[in-house]
Amino acid sequence: MIRSARDFGAAIREKRKALGWTQTELATRSGTGERFIVELEAGKPSCQLEKALVAARTVGLEIGDLKAASPPAAVHEDGDELDFLPVFGDRR
Repeated sequence: MIRSARDFGAAIREKRKALGWTQTELATRSGTGERFIVELEAGKPSCQLEKALVAARTVGLEIGDLKAASPPAAVHEDGDELDFLPVFGDRR
């Protein structure tokens, strides 16, 4: 499961490299700028979700692939798979 911008960027980079593309080529093919691809692959948090999803689709990474792209999440004692997120207050 992809849990961070860094994980998502790494998945994009892995697929891009498997295709033999440069970052410039992926930027051109996905209609984004090279700087965006560099920052995306570096895991820079971004609110440009649509561009990120277009880049993912361009290299063949589908949303359904995201869960399979990483090892299964560790399940928290209360069954919560989101235990990697910060907890504030008393979890209410």
